[in-house]
Amino acid sequence: MSPWGEEENPPLENPTSHGLAEEVRYGEVFRSSLFWTIGASYFFAACALYVITTFMVDYANMELGFSFKTASFLATIHGLSQVAGVLTIPMLSDRIGRRLTITGSNFLIALSIVGIIASGKVVLGLYASIAFLGLSYGVTWPLYGACGGDYFKKEVMGTVIGAWTPFYGLGAISAHFIAGRIRDSAQSFQAAFYLAIIFAVIASFLMLRVKRPAEVD
Repeated sequence: MSPWGEEENPPLENPTSHGLAEEVRYGEVFRSSLFWTIGASYFFAACALYVITTFMVDYANMELGFSFKTASFLATIHGLSQVAGVLTIPMLSDRIGRRLTITGSNFLIALSIVGIIASGKVVLGLYASIAFLGLSYGVTWPLYGACGGDYFKKEVMGTVIGAWTPFYGLGAISAHFIAGRIRDSAQSFQAAFYLAIIFAVIASFLMLRVKRPAEVD
């Protein structure tokens, strides 16, 4: 309402400057080794988990000889332990950090798969191993997502989390295909489970290589 020139008017915003800044920020994300290291860990964690969850009931029924009632109860135990994991482990990550929590969770996945194989036909051992696997399964996705806020600016956090999702999807797809082929070739699910152990250890090792948030520029 003031006459033009009477007061200093703020300069008009350059409509292209904001978009350019956004492009620069997105470029920094995809050039960051952190983005690719955490994404790769996410990929291998998904591989390890989906090998087991896809074939655990068939393994118990077809290879160990348990009834479908006993074998299918593995899915129930897995689901219940996911709830327990989601309600406890994320709170731990607030104290010790996402990096160490994910590293430990992926290592627990590897140990759980070792337990599944070692349990053999001991049903209680098999149930316990699946329960520990479920603890890590339930928190994998939210913990990796939380890394977006720990290691990247809030302006691009949504993009980072979304861009990590294909790592998870490709991991799930690869796990089904590779584990299925190995099972058909070896006529044993255990051969595929051994590969899942390797996947989980790689996922844990990759997260261990990630710097603490305070050390990231």
